Amino acid sequence: MQYSTIFLAVASLVPSTFASPIAAPAVVHPANNNTFSAAAAPRFISGPCGNFPKISTWLSFEDMFNRNKNSMFSTGDTGEDVGRIWNAVIEAAKIGVDERVIFGIIMQESHGNVGVETTISPDGVPTAGLMQCSGCQGFPGQHGLSQDQITAMVRGGTQHFKANLQNWGNALSECSIYPALREYNSGSVNPNDLSDGRGATASYVSDISQRLTGWVD
Repeated sequence: MQYSTIFLAVASLVPSTFASPIAAPAVVHPANNNTFSAAAAPRFISGPCGNFPKISTWLSFEDMFNRNKNSMFSTGDTGEDVGRIWNAVIEAAKIGVDERVIFGIIMQESHGNVGVETTISPDGVPTAGLMQCSGCQGFPGQHGLSQDQITAMVRGGTQHFKANLQNWGNALSECSIYPALREYNSGSVNPNDLSDGRGATASYVSDISQRLTGWVD
């Protein structure tokens, strides 16, 4: 999807395109295993990748984003913040990650709060920003951020996830994406049970899979 203007209004969604390339992926560390999701999804899905929702059942990125706008505004985000999250996701996706997956991670990790706090992972590594990843920028308590600041947060998290995705075939398929989500959260994967959190958030993959199909918290 290509668009020509930046979305800044609360009532409409008009994203933009970018000319600048995304930097090479950062060195990968396990992402934070604590999330700011408001609640667990209605169902707890477990088992191998084939047990999770088919990509054919996912919402479009635009529909998914619109359904979550009120949740983002509830964090204190401005209309500009929300529009710039859209722009940042479109830009970050250019390295080969589905926009919906990026946005699902954002909503799971920070609820789209551009001023989300920085947390510390169990191994003592700070994890920051919209996608709560190690080595990523964060702006705790701040809103009304610039496009560059928001894009930096989303780019950093997407680069981490891209490395996870490459470990699982780097494909737009359930058996690449869902194990990669497990790895993003916990750093290791039991392919027979993607809800084996190994000390991380057990419902992580289950929750994001249901965000992709329409769940909003």
